[in-house]
This record gives sequence, structure tokens and C-alpha cells, in this order.
Amino acid sequence: MSSAHYGLSRSRRLRTPAEFKATLKSTWRGRDDFFGVYAIPNLFSYGRLGLIVSRKASPRAVVRNRIKRQVRETFRRYQEKLGGLDIVVVASAKAGPAPAAVLRASLQQLWDKVGQQCRKS
Repeated sequence: MSSAHYGLSRSRRLRTPAEFKATLKSTWRGRDDFFGVYAIPNLFSYGRLGLIVSRKASPRAVVRNRIKRQVRETFRRYQEKLGGLDIVVVASAKAGPAPAAVLRASLQQLWDKVGQQCRKS
């Protein structure tokens, strides 16, 4: 059995309130029924992710953690396209009861939008 670690390293996460605030004040915003995405360029060659999944998404911690896992997994898969960006994903109330496949499809569309919009600017 391997002991591979598939989580996001500290360097790939937004950690401080200042980093979150700067990203949330960004000019590029994308939204659908399940998520809001905010993105700004960073000084690194890799993308960094911040998550906001409040009790509005679900009062149950199990559901909030499931949403976070879905976001992290899709971010890992799209990391090459999102290099050099700080991204904050905010889950809406509709994300809680949604099936995992729907959340992944929603996130894939948002990652594509983010990649296209930020390449233009």
C-alpha cells in the first residue's frame, strides 16, 4: 500500500485573510448556480486555491467537506491551465444538495472560463 499524499501543498493554497481579500476584490468573477469564482494573477508559476464553504451551503459539516473535496480534486486536474492565478471559490446554497457529478461539471466549466478570461487580460 502506497503512502502517496494527494492533498494540496501549503504553497498551492491561499492562507491569509489578506490573500483572500485581494482575490475577492478582483475584477474577474465567474458565477453559476453552484459556485462563485474570483481570480487574479499572482507572482508564481503555479495556481493557488482558496475555498469558502459556509453553513449557507449546508448546515452539515459532512456535506461542506464533500463540496471542498470536489473543488480541490477538479482544481488539481486543471492546475496546468490555471498556473499563475490566485483563485477563490465560494459555494452557494444550491451546492449542498447537488450530486458530485453536477458539481464537477459546473467546476470544469468555471475553470475553462477562468483560463480563457485570464489569458485574454
